[in-house]
Amino acid sequence: MAFLDRARRAQETFDGRLRSLGHGKYGRILRMARRPTSEEYVKVLEVTWIGAVLIGLTGFALYIFFSQAGPWLWANFFSGL
Repeated sequence: MAFLDRARRAQETFDGRLRSLGHGKYGRILRMARRPTSEEYVKVLEVTWIGAVLIGLTGFALYIFFSQAGPWLWANFFSGL
């Protein structure tokens, strides 16, 4: 019986948190939130995609530069360290 009491108490606690979700400090934000239009969604996807591609290309360029020029730089400039 103790397990059922604990499960019921946990469920009531969870339900209480859900009920008070719209009344706390995030309630106003949740009430003002709305589903984005398809145009807004596409714009967000485009910006995210462009950012991911730019970060990926930058990392790839740095990898290529240091894998090709790194040994030459090390041999010519840092060999005396």
